[in-house]
Amino acid sequence: MRECGVLLPISSLPSKYGIGCFSKEAYEFVDFLRDAGQKRWQILPMGPTGYGDSPYQSFSTFAGNPYFIDLGRLVSEGLLSWEECDRCDFGEREDRVDYEKVHANRFPLLHMAYERFRSRREDGYDRFVKEQEFWLEDYCLYMAIKNQQGGKPWNEWEPALRDRQPEALEEAKRSCWEDIEFYRFQQYEFFKQWNDLHSYANQNGIRIIGDLPIYVAFDSADTWSMPKLFQFTEDHKPKAVAGCPPDGFTATGQLWGNPVYDWEYHRSTGYAWWIQRVKSCLKMFDTLRIDHFRGFDEYYAIPYGHPTAKHGVWEKGPGIELFQAIWEAIGKADIIAEDLGFLTESVLKLLKDSGYPGMKVLQFAFDSRESSDYLPHTYTPNCVVYTGTHDNDTTLGWFLKASKECRQFAREYLHKDAFDIDTLTWDFIAAAMGSVAELCMIPVQDYLGLDSDARINTPSTAGGNWSWRLRPGQIPEGLAEKMKAMARLYGR
Repeated sequence: MRECGVLLPISSLPSKYGIGCFSKEAYEFVDFLRDAGQKRWQILPMGPTGYGDSPYQSFSTFAGNPYFIDLGRLVSEGLLSWEECDRCDFGEREDRVDYEKVHANRFPLLHMAYERFRSRREDGYDRFVKEQEFWLEDYCLYMAIKNQQGGKPWNEWEPALRDRQPEALEEAKRSCWEDIEFYRFQQYEFFKQWNDLHSYANQNGIRIIGDLPIYVAFDSADTWSMPKLFQFTEDHKPKAVAGCPPDGFTATGQLWGNPVYDWEYHRSTGYAWWIQRVKSCLKMFDTLRIDHFRGFDEYYAIPYGHPTAKHGVWEKGPGIELFQAIWEAIGKADIIAEDLGFLTESVLKLLKDSGYPGMKVLQFAFDSRESSDYLPHTYTPNCVVYTGTHDNDTTLGWFLKASKECRQFAREYLHKDAFDIDTLTWDFIAAAMGSVAELCMIPVQDYLGLDSDARINTPSTAGGNWSWRLRPGQIPEGLAEKMKAMARLYGR
């Protein structure tokens, strides 16, 4: 079935308190998608973020980001007051997240809400804690100890806590019990609010595409609580870290810094952790985009401590065996494989054997230096086409910076004597929508014709990423009707 949808992170929604969240604006965005004839809403990972604010570097692969808890709902539940919320400074700009101010002001508010929640506890709370026990207890304890340790990463904690010695953990549970309860409360509110928003989207014909990073952050509850899953030395340092080798875009490659997996250990457990991880995600989302699919065939391992990705080596991943284990445990889930970049024959075979649709990015199609399988005439139906992703510039921003040769190629391919800068992005959207790809996903910035100021992320750079937001009222009247007409025109 041919469908289309919109890519917009939760953090990029407009809202009253500094960052997009599960507020009324999120429900209004669902209404907009419904009215625009869209069937999908794609978001980014929703885990709790730390230094750098990247959703791909989370303190837990299972937990939710407390920034996304709607403060207005806590007010309606009697856990906060509007006056308490309005006294806080969440930043001056409506179009940018000021993470420093959001962090400094949101947690004191959440703590006030927690103190009031403690006295009345809801029926669903104990059920939630029991159902999520397999990850929730380690995460809350990890965060509580991390606070106690002044925010230091777990490998710098005192040895007894670092090594999870039972006596030390029991003492930490006693001394940090209130912090542990506070983190449990955050997760309860996050999942309660997310489940309500997700249900509302489904009721309005919108299916959510979630995002599963292949790797987890080194400083995370996952690595601390289950170090055997990763390639660590005896003194808890990574033997190697993840990234990408040098290419035509980055001369020194991409150094992500995430620890790489000990796939032999995963195999010995029947891939139990991966099965649980995918299963948990599929309870949150209708479709799952798995990031860096290539890494399951071969992963790029960079020696720990090297300043760039130049000296990494390709190592063999689990291949189709991992996905067969997942299928046997939970069935054939609705999954999108992020297969961007240089693909070897073995990666292409893994993608074919999995049956998952891969991704096509239209911006990659018009590099005049080489032929491209990102050009729409090369697509097969089993793929998802994007004008750009969160890692790309906006389509307008990309075009304004593209070479003369790339622009000329785009004009020839799209049969344009010249592009009108005010409608340029719609020409690229039409090319994507008219392709044979069964699913077409467009970043909201391209529907709005926004330039590079609206870019979400520039890979391999620090600072300024993940902060762009829609302003209140920025979606113009009439856009939904125009999007719906295009979706209808191309049978989506």
